[in-house]
Amino acid sequence: MLVAGATGFVGRRLCPALADAGHEVIAMTRHPDGYSGPAVPVHGDVHAADTLEQAMSGCDAAYYLVHSLDAPDFERRDADAALAFGAAAGATGLKRIVYLGGLGDDTDALSAHLRSRREVEGLLEAGGLPVVSLRAGIIVGHGGTSWELTRQLVEHLPVMVTPRWVVTRTQPISVEDVIRYLVACLVLPAEGSRAFDVGGPEVLQYATMLRRVATIERRPLVLLPVPLLSPRLSSWWLALVTDVDATTGRALIDSMSNEVVVRDDAIRGLVPFEPLSFDTAVRRALQERAQEAGGP
Repeated sequence: MLVAGATGFVGRRLCPALADAGHEVIAMTRHPDGYSGPAVPVHGDVHAADTLEQAMSGCDAAYYLVHSLDAPDFERRDADAALAFGAAAGATGLKRIVYLGGLGDDTDALSAHLRSRREVEGLLEAGGLPVVSLRAGIIVGHGGTSWELTRQLVEHLPVMVTPRWVVTRTQPISVEDVIRYLVACLVLPAEGSRAFDVGGPEVLQYATMLRRVATIERRPLVLLPVPLLSPRLSSWWLALVTDVDATTGRALIDSMSNEVVVRDDAIRGLVPFEPLSFDTAVRRALQERAQEAGGP
């Protein structure tokens, strides 16, 4: 199983999970000499199409976990990369591609970020292979960009001036549950391409998420909504108080105006388990961060 994005937030968790499930895992990375996970590293770059077929050689399926949100032209870059990856997968005879995309109602005016995620789903089919897509909202886990925004806002700003997106609803999911679904995607029936919505057990406003994290961390938090705070000002504000760069922050902030909740929970019947609660996911993310920093 090839994992494109093996060193990222999700990929570095997926590789050991696939290995534990008995799969031989190939970690596609631009820097194979620096890879230290449980997979076999191979050189490959989704932005260098001529590297992809060799990286995929001998594989049965591929996971596509990459994006270019930190680039101003991320929509074009992600489209080009997905088209090249799908074509290479078809040429090398893979059986399916598994893609982690984003929730969002297609009838809504989706942000550029969410539109790009949808476009990638279609472009990955360029080689004629089935594409199984998981659509998720905020993934709660140490190192995840959306989660880090949430955590750092709570920890850095006891009094927070907030834009109107704080009342938007979302359905966060723990990274552990995302990994369970991703591993299961290898055996889900897929004669053609199919997308599955995935989420945790609770639908929450962003404001509620912030308050719940503050309660768990025993931190004071006062939210002062300012309806006229624009996405551009919001992204600059985030760049000042978090370590997320303004380009990525702007893409994520734009998406926060879109409600991202599960509309079709069909996957719950195909992959039956009880997802972790938001509070449990938060505690595990904080514990992992503390352990990485050398704490208890």
